[in-house]
Amino acid sequence: MTVKTTVLDALIVGGGFGGVYQLKRLREEGYNVKLVDMASDYAGVWFWNRYPGARVDSTIPHYEFSDPELWRDWNWTQRFPGSAELREYFSYVAEKWDLRKDTFFNTYISKAVWNEEANRWKIESKDGKKFVARYLFLNTGFAAKRRTPNWKGIGKFGGLWIHPSYWPAKEPDLKGKKIAVIGTGSTGVQLAQELSQVASEFVLFQRTPNMALPMKQIEYSRNDKSISEERYNEVFKGRHASFGGFDFNFYPRDTFSDDPETRRAVYEELWSHGDFKFWLANYQDMIFREDANAEAYKFWKSKVRSRVKGPRCQEILAPEKQPYSFGCKRISLENGFYEIFNQSSVSLVDWEFDVVVCATGFDAITGGLKDINIQGVSGVKLADKSETGAKTYLGMAVAGFPNMFFTYGPQAPTALCNGPTCAESQGEFIVKVMKYMSTHGRQKIEACEAAETEWKAKVRDIANASLLPNTKSWYMGDNIPGKPRECLIYLGGIPTYTKTLKDCTEN
Repeated sequence: MTVKTTVLDALIVGGGFGGVYQLKRLREEGYNVKLVDMASDYAGVWFWNRYPGARVDSTIPHYEFSDPELWRDWNWTQRFPGSAELREYFSYVAEKWDLRKDTFFNTYISKAVWNEEANRWKIESKDGKKFVARYLFLNTGFAAKRRTPNWKGIGKFGGLWIHPSYWPAKEPDLKGKKIAVIGTGSTGVQLAQELSQVASEFVLFQRTPNMALPMKQIEYSRNDKSISEERYNEVFKGRHASFGGFDFNFYPRDTFSDDPETRRAVYEELWSHGDFKFWLANYQDMIFREDANAEAYKFWKSKVRSRVKGPRCQEILAPEKQPYSFGCKRISLENGFYEIFNQSSVSLVDWEFDVVVCATGFDAITGGLKDINIQGVSGVKLADKSETGAKTYLGMAVAGFPNMFFTYGPQAPTALCNGPTCAESQGEFIVKVMKYMSTHGRQKIEACEAAETEWKAKVRDIANASLLPNTKSWYMGDNIPGKPRECLIYLGGIPTYTKTLKDCTEN
């Protein structure tokens, strides 16, 4: 049986914010484009993250598209929506933008090979679909490749073993069970808050304390508009002027330019807002100077210790001696996390369990891209090229891989930028590149190695000016054995990054 080949201007891989935005915009520009996703619906990471307590840690309306056609008719029920509501939102977007007619679900792209003679990508899926496209756009996300440690004896466990992003479709009965969660990253914190309330005995295994901040959740009514139209416009205007894609920036003063009383008042004000403000709206030198960072940690420690009973748990959760630089591991937002350790049924530490949840994270930033067999010029594989470290231009393109761009990937703002902001900024860059190519009759475009080298140096130099390299984290690739240690995120902030993209398209 002959398999029909779908011929396209562009194939988009991934149905999260990045892919969905590109499909909408490229169709508007008249391109023949399709989207594929291995899932059975849109939502990207939120299709897979269905574990108890799963929710976004960016506030709305930051975490949604800026198109008025969408937000005028959509009301959220929470300030930080859960994964189920985010899947509802993506279904709403798909209907409003009429996306389904150009989408292939349950389609896992396994191979993409550049044809130098035709200046096209030949692409195959695991189920036998074939595509030929001038452009290939990868939106695999920064947390797409799960990491499950290969611990000795793991196969002998007779209970239920779960990775959070493989949470069973049929919700397991966890009430009254003895449950362990391994890991205290964002997922571990969210799971602990929920599972500790239903377990007869709950144990959380922690290697490193999570310097989590209060979420300060707010409930909204689906029937009422909780945010004014003016506020929406302010937020979307401010997203691209903010370091992290929100509508706030670092406090434009140094920590010790204020006296202790004033400094504490600043900290208290930031803390009262919840969200990431104590991290990304703090004093401007907080992630650059050790003494400034230590001052922020001292305040954080006092807040956490006041919520935890007993010196043992206090020392484990908020050590007297600062274990690493505040804000240089991914900050989590919590909602009652520290109070669960005051319950007699909760332990932080040979145990017997019915359920083990392995919240040990992901091969972040680069893992999803390496999962696809991508072969560029002369058959060079993308996975091989990145063995010695990430090499990109603008965090979107790679030398030797023409007409291929990726979003929310290595050496871009990615994990320090909320998804929709990155999706729209990088998506518009892609649209402008394609329009330029069409207008000027060009067949292919690719980054050069000199540009890669320059961009990698810029990413490295900005990171080295901060405290980030002093801390072991997945920002630096430390959670994956054998992975080159380097900063995988552009730390220059959204305004500078957006300007760089703009300058590139204009020049």
